[in-house]
Amino acid sequence: MVPHMYRVLSRRQDLADTVTLALAPIDGQIATPSIGQFNMLWAFGIGEAPISLAGVDDDVVTHTIRGVGAVTNALCAASEGDQIGVRGPYGTGWDLDGAMGRDILVVAGGLGLAPVRPIVTRLFARRADYGRAALLMGARDPESLLYRDELEAWRSRLDIEVEVTVDSAQRSWRGDVGVVTRLIDRAPVEAANTRAFVCGPEVMMRFCAQALVDLGVPPAEVFVSLERNMHCAVGHCGHCQLGSSFVCKDGPVLSWAEAEPLLRIRER
Repeated sequence: MVPHMYRVLSRRQDLADTVTLALAPIDGQIATPSIGQFNMLWAFGIGEAPISLAGVDDDVVTHTIRGVGAVTNALCAASEGDQIGVRGPYGTGWDLDGAMGRDILVVAGGLGLAPVRPIVTRLFARRADYGRAALLMGARDPESLLYRDELEAWRSRLDIEVEVTVDSAQRSWRGDVGVVTRLIDRAPVEAANTRAFVCGPEVMMRFCAQALVDLGVPPAEVFVSLERNMHCAVGHCGHCQLGSSFVCKDGPVLSWAEAEPLLRIRER
């Protein structure tokens, strides 16, 4: 529960309200995270917040953060050399190793691209271990697209299909317009041999998961990353309880077979 001290190795402004921080340890480090897990990041004198991992490279952890409150705004305001507390890693991760030899479909909406970014980079590093692969990305508008340079670089490699759609755009936009679920039918994968990873707003994940199941992807092979109000990260405070599960320790990554019954539970 005591955070390790990390310094900001680099800071990149992705969007007006979103930054990516690469953090390196100062006084010891957390255990090596699995892709899909999250860390608790501590802004001194303000508090801490759960932030998904957008990258893991040896002892450097990368987080993409959107400023939506006191803690995340303070984290976004950090400069190179500043110190941030890190505790973790917590939760379940994306099981990419268990999908070797299978087709891979990654579906992301908005900031949901950050937690699945390590899937794409690992796919490229071990491309021969998997079948066909596709990344489907949705955003509110072209200006809200995350990692635009990386999206273009991924697309240029030609060994993974990258499709991008936006909810609305000016006439200058030459891409797709519409919700990301409209791209699923075009994904060059064999449904029965596919493992899918979906991350984004809850309503988007619901529709995407159902569309994938309708296409023939088994529910146990569709994985989503849940979001709930996590405070302690170890299942003690109860803020993230969903039915009998705690998102911080039983999730955030669950198969759709596990997640769908939980998401039917009404919140009070």
